[in-house]
Amino acid sequence: MQQMPNRIGKRPRVQPPADFVEREDGFYLYLDMPGVEKEKLILDIEDDKLSVQAKSNFGLVAGERVHSMEFGEVEYCARFEVSELVDKEKVSAKFENGVLTIYLPKRKEVPPKRIRIDVL
Repeated sequence: MQQMPNRIGKRPRVQPPADFVEREDGFYLYLDMPGVEKEKLILDIEDDKLSVQAKSNFGLVAGERVHSMEFGEVEYCARFEVSELVDKEKVSAKFENGVLTIYLPKRKEVPPKRIRIDVL
């Protein structure tokens, strides 16, 4: 088995695996982000862009020799387009067991309005 380089220095930047699901009430985005602490998670929505940033922390220390690594200390970065169907003011998120769940509720449709025409 080939020895892996020490990764204490600069972290590789990766996009976390994501699932996107539509339900009747809205859209759900699930991001798999092992090793991330909730306090180090940054979630921003601006205009039609949703961005997620975080750094994983597995407690590697200087001098350790990593022999195999499937995942490690990385910087997670992801960006998503937000549809006009989403009520951006009501977007919410929760982080549990290494999975970030972002709820993007659908905007309530405004019923068509009939305009009365006055005869002069």
